[in-house]
Amino acid sequence: MKYQKLFSPIKIGKVEIKNRYSMAPMGPVGYSTHNGAYDQRLQDYYVERAKNNVGLIITGVTLAEWKLEGIVKSIIPSVTINPAAFIYSTYSMNERIHAYGAKSFLQISGGFGRVSMPGISSNPVSASDNKNRFEPEIQHREMTIEEIHELRDNFIKSAVIAKQAGFDGVEIHAVHEGYLLDQFTIAFYNRRNDEYGGSLENRLRLPIEIVKGIKKYCGEDFPVSLRFSLKSFTKDFGKGILPQEEAQEKGRDIEEGIKAAQMLEKAGYDALNADVGTYDSWYWNHPPMYFEDGMYRKYGKILKENVNIPVILAGRMDNPQIAEEAIDDSCDMIGLGRPLLADPEIVEKIRTDRYDEVRPCLSCHEGCMGRMGKAAISCAVNPACGREEIYGINPAAIKKTVLIIGSGPAGLESARVSKIRGHKVILVEKDSELGGNLRISGAPEFKRYDRALVNYYKRQLELLGVDIRLNEEVTKDNIESYKADEIIYAAGSKPKKIEIKGEQKTYPADEILLDINKAKENIVIVGGGLVGCETALWLTQHGKKVTIVEMLDQIAGGPKSLPFMNYQMLMELLAFNKVKIYTKSQVKESKKDSIVIANEDGEKEIKCDTLMTSVGYYAEDKLYNEIKDIKTPVHNIGDSRQVRKIMPSIWEAYEVCRTL
Repeated sequence: MKYQKLFSPIKIGKVEIKNRYSMAPMGPVGYSTHNGAYDQRLQDYYVERAKNNVGLIITGVTLAEWKLEGIVKSIIPSVTINPAAFIYSTYSMNERIHAYGAKSFLQISGGFGRVSMPGISSNPVSASDNKNRFEPEIQHREMTIEEIHELRDNFIKSAVIAKQAGFDGVEIHAVHEGYLLDQFTIAFYNRRNDEYGGSLENRLRLPIEIVKGIKKYCGEDFPVSLRFSLKSFTKDFGKGILPQEEAQEKGRDIEEGIKAAQMLEKAGYDALNADVGTYDSWYWNHPPMYFEDGMYRKYGKILKENVNIPVILAGRMDNPQIAEEAIDDSCDMIGLGRPLLADPEIVEKIRTDRYDEVRPCLSCHEGCMGRMGKAAISCAVNPACGREEIYGINPAAIKKTVLIIGSGPAGLESARVSKIRGHKVILVEKDSELGGNLRISGAPEFKRYDRALVNYYKRQLELLGVDIRLNEEVTKDNIESYKADEIIYAAGSKPKKIEIKGEQKTYPADEILLDINKAKENIVIVGGGLVGCETALWLTQHGKKVTIVEMLDQIAGGPKSLPFMNYQMLMELLAFNKVKIYTKSQVKESKKDSIVIANEDGEKEIKCDTLMTSVGYYAEDKLYNEIKDIKTPVHNIGDSRQVRKIMPSIWEAYEVCRTL
């Protein structure tokens, strides 16, 4: 076995776990029954990860109670709505998990407080009077002592119910991320003057009373883990501190974090499931692609040096080399969150030295966090996530010849799914490489997982034996020669090109992304969409001076166009890297060493030696319109049907091809 440390056993309390991998807790939004129980999809979701050698399943947010905040039923599971129903739905799940030698901890949550998203709760409360993180006009009132005690007691009741339901332990959520319980522990949010406010001892009183109560009623040997953020990285309300930024900490600093961890260990917690950040620096808790891998290792190391209980650490630890190095140095166990959404088999693939077969998480948050409030959370690159048993791939009864035109994400996923179903698959790509626009979007170093996704598909199609034909073009005249029974048209999209009047050559974004040497010192990007903004960030990281000129009043589509943690970090990175941004502006002309822009303030001349455009994409559907009425069925999917993000392309391919 290549990674001996990762597959050695460990104990949390007296519960032995077969290896060092845990499933990091992620909120199962959309998977609750009307009475707060786990629905069948959620049970299958956890069992699927246990089946593939995850040592410890830590379930996602499960509410201790729902009435305090008026949280809408059927959105998030809740233990105490109907304890009998909850036990019935999870006891059988735990039997299945245990069949694979895995252990399970129920994560119990106290709720959201000031970080409640719009529509989730109707009674806004917090540790003190605080404004809502997302809608500051909403005021959260201070909880009463009676409400605090009721919340504490519901935590304890939930742990008792969890033990009856066959869980091997519980995890308390959260002195972490700025959730309701954390709002008590951080002075920035807690301005109470009673026994639950003021000193650190008082601010930690609630999580300490919770663990002592659980130990009293469940027994000292029943493990209790704590979700714990060592440092807040909070500069102010709604403002984070970037990894490379020097700023005063307004939340929990490392010194207080160490003291808190030691006090919580002394109170009875058996493990710390650690990270850093709060909702005000939300990108720290849900890292976008702009972070390096293993970004929590420094903070895990600090914790390990100051506590004697196991430390669990996540934060893009999917690379087994990084994970192996972290064991004993920075943590005792590895938490995998989104990587287990993207590929539930990742742990077993690592154990059997098949890491090159792992489907990577893109850190896009589109399928998980981006679906909250609209649909059950899932994964952009794994459409079966969260519906493993009802939405898998089955062998086709009738084997067909499937012709796939184009090798972007839609074409590659179509080839994978069709071949698994047993069809003969011919994938035709007119360029010399697979990947389509992923080859371009993956140019910046921080988009490494776009490149990894292409490599994943290459490996899968190699293992499956797909007939791949590069440098070959399908036309209306030769399409019949492929003798296909079904045609998947996935030709993708092309960047729109505009010419700007003046003396300078205009480069579309893809030319610069494919060859950074074409970019000189002072670059103006016309178009502030996501591609323009990420290209600007990448260029500044290579020492360039960049200006964005955008016609609309916001760049990157505004805060609701992307999952918010990605949007927040991108905006803060652009500001930190001194990217100049002009909104409601247009480029009038280019001169030899400058451009002229116009906005409501008049005209302005900006230094420029490289003029780049990023004004969107158009669907490459010319051939489709020529062949759509032939006798053979033609399915137009992905960007060639409608230009969107990567998730719809992969999901459409999966849906169409799993039923061919």
